Amino acid sequence: MNIEGKKIAILISPRGTEESEFTQLKDAVENAGGTVTVVSSKAGTARTVNNDLDSGGEYTIDKDIEEVSAGEFDGLVIPGGCIGADTLRGTSRIIAFVRAVFEQEKPVGAICHASWLLVEAGALKGRKLTSYPTLRTDLENEGATWTDEKVIVGQGLVTSRDPDDLPALCDRIVKKNPKGNHRQQARSA
Repeated sequence: MNIEGKKIAILISPRGTEESEFTQLKDAVENAGGTVTVVSSKAGTARTVNNDLDSGGEYTIDKDIEEVSAGEFDGLVIPGGCIGADTLRGTSRIIAFVRAVFEQEKPVGAICHASWLLVEAGALKGRKLTSYPTLRTDLENEGATWTDEKVIVGQGLVTSRDPDDLPALCDRIVKKNPKGNHRQQARSA
């Protein structure tokens, strides 16, 4: 999938998304010619964090989750941040959106704690992926095979561990983004 001209949703929590993961992924997609829509659980602005504890910047939310559908986008990017990912996974409409992206077999990129949303969406059974190491048990309990590698690509999903892996993840998302072939996975819903 060439990202140029594609419409990509990027999720952000109203508070707690890791700033570098949000900004670098957003910039990578835009610099490759993709159109990014920042989506959150509520309208307004979002406050990011650095290293989960320090305040980051404030970013405009383009659309409330109630205003969008998975069908509007060609792919989805989910940055992490422990607090941000935990907040988003507790929002049923966000999880329904993530699930719909997988059901429509569109490519998804996720880094760090973002894989918690994939657990909630029931999208992991039969997949090989990576994440922040403390999520390993959660992911394996959902039927995924967890591996400690910079980037894992497979079945329409690109995952990475943490901000140190952002250059490799950005490269895979914009240059070698896999077609959303989710059919090979065993559905865990």
